Amino acid sequence: MSGIRLHDFNCGLKAYRSNVVKSIEVYGDMHRYIPVLAKWAGYKRIGEKVVQHQERKYGESKFGIERFIRGPLDLMSVIFISKFGKRPMHLFGPLGVLFFIIGLVILAWLSYQKLVILEYGIADRPIFYFGILALIIGTQLFLTGFLAELISRSAANRNEYLIQDQVGS
Repeated sequence: MSGIRLHDFNCGLKAYRSNVVKSIEVYGDMHRYIPVLAKWAGYKRIGEKVVQHQERKYGESKFGIERFIRGPLDLMSVIFISKFGKRPMHLFGPLGVLFFIIGLVILAWLSYQKLVILEYGIADRPIFYFGILALIIGTQLFLTGFLAELISRSAANRNEYLIQDQVGS
């Protein structure tokens, strides 16, 4: 069967070719996402086999409530790294610009009210502090994306590729 089914990731029985496991980075509890990581690494033949599950005869399960916390967090990490690992500015840049523009519009409106309409007590409004906060968060998000982009572009393994076959040597 070709394809990856999310509901089968929790099966304890898994088999992989050694070249697949050696070519992908697995850390923490990411072992349950090896099929997805292998697919993103370019491996096409990913399948599944039906196994007979049996009730536990001895001992107790070591899985607790933390599994329901770590699993989704690991999944979010896999998704983030796969989509934005090589181009973090594509996530942080638009968010930073959006927050910065929101803060700028709020503060521009409050400045207009203060300078043209001659309203006083602008700094007493909660929206004033929200505008300043939005400017700061926007700047920080943009700079985070910029720094992450610089770091990802200067990584030592940036131009390493997995070459399985060499043609015409």
